Amino acid sequence: MKLLNLSMLSLVGTSLLRSSSAFGPAAFSRTSASANATQRNMFNRLFGANTISSEYPIMAEESAMSQKGHGTSEAPVQKELRWNCDNETADRICNFNRHYAEFGGYWESTTFLKSEKGDEPINFYDSVTGELLFKAPIGRTMDEFVKESKSHGWPSFRDEEVVWDHVRCLKNGECISDSGTHLGHNLPDGSGNRYCINLVSVAGNSKDE
Repeated sequence: MKLLNLSMLSLVGTSLLRSSSAFGPAAFSRTSASANATQRNMFNRLFGANTISSEYPIMAEESAMSQKGHGTSEAPVQKELRWNCDNETADRICNFNRHYAEFGGYWESTTFLKSEKGDEPINFYDSVTGELLFKAPIGRTMDEFVKESKSHGWPSFRDEEVVWDHVRCLKNGECISDSGTHLGHNLPDGSGNRYCINLVSVAGNSKDE
């Protein structure tokens, strides 16, 4: 039994290492984010992430990402996105993508860190619909939110920072909006659910503005 457990640990650890080393500065990550999510979830099931909430995430069926008027959404992303996010990249990731991500660290190349300071929660809106999807930081400081996001390469949100009116997850860990926008993936860790989200997917302006 000990030999089996050590073999399983070695296999999962190797898979995770290969996944993390595959990311690079390209429009899309070269490694499938869904494959990374599967490996991460396998690791947690085997070696414990016992604090994962049973209430969240709120799940959706695969049909939520069916083809619509513009990819998986009814319309393209907004023309003027916040934080100087690239419109073409955003539209591709939000509406014509199920597995890939903006390159790791992309969010740090935008104006986000320069323009968002202090500990007041920031509203993150769907880049297509303008619906409020995330509000962070909540229950931690801005420095803590930034530190965790930098360590993973993408803005990383916790359950209490998700506006569940419009955010859902699929069985494979893909995180989406209820209107069909691809957002990222849920990659749980020892602290619970962690929603690893493309900044270009949540750089929209409020629909109420």
